Amino acid sequence: MFTDNPFAGLSASVAPAVIQTYVVLMVVLVAAGTLFDVAHKGSAKYFFDNWRKSKGNRPKEIGSSELVSIAFRTAVVDVLASGEFCGARRRLAHLLTMYGFVIYVITTVVMVFVYPTPAKPTPAVLPQLWWIGGLMVLVGGYWFWFFIRVDVAAEGNTPLRLMRADLFILSLVASVTFGLIWAYLQAASNAAAGVFFGLYIAATTVLFGSVPWSKFAHMFFKPAAAFEKRMSYAQGTRANLPEPADKPEQFGSARELPRHY
Repeated sequence: MFTDNPFAGLSASVAPAVIQTYVVLMVVLVAAGTLFDVAHKGSAKYFFDNWRKSKGNRPKEIGSSELVSIAFRTAVVDVLASGEFCGARRRLAHLLTMYGFVIYVITTVVMVFVYPTPAKPTPAVLPQLWWIGGLMVLVGGYWFWFFIRVDVAAEGNTPLRLMRADLFILSLVASVTFGLIWAYLQAASNAAAGVFFGLYIAATTVLFGSVPWSKFAHMFFKPAAAFEKRMSYAQGTRANLPEPADKPEQFGSARELPRHY
């Protein structure tokens, strides 16, 4: 099960060209949805307007070497290490989900396009990475959903409470959950594999087709926003915000740990 390419096994009932066309369609939906999201919400316009406003008010100019340093810190700290999360649990859950999703998607694309049938044997490492990436997504996603969400952990709401903002994480964990179950059942030659494959396709379509209404698009312009924030602090404009007050921040108390996010 962990060394078999599930998409190669699927080629016995579904033509590889159909699955490949579906993957391309999902990429198109993500690109179109992201562009629509940016245009509809005015994210790009806000970003560049704020950049121009800060540029006119900056008290300090930075050199090319410092610019490269800021870009490097943004990539390493804010993007690769999710440095914006102060809580260790929240950061770890996010990193598990993010890196698991990247591994899961890349291995899916390679197996679908490079090794679409059993005629071309799939290196065992690819299905293994596919399973590892999927399990990382499930650990990070379910950990966040049941134990870390602010409305659950800090506000005491039930984890079964659903909102539109939950569309991304729910469709993500549903897609990966159904995908792994389908792969397991298919390897075991279980008749229910077809049912879970249908659920896998449905959840995946919702995940990639709902970009304008979910948090999916934030992963594309989030690095730009982090870079702009670091630039504004380096130039002294502080994103057009006032200096912090002298009074120290007060989180939690002597009897209770802070639970702010």
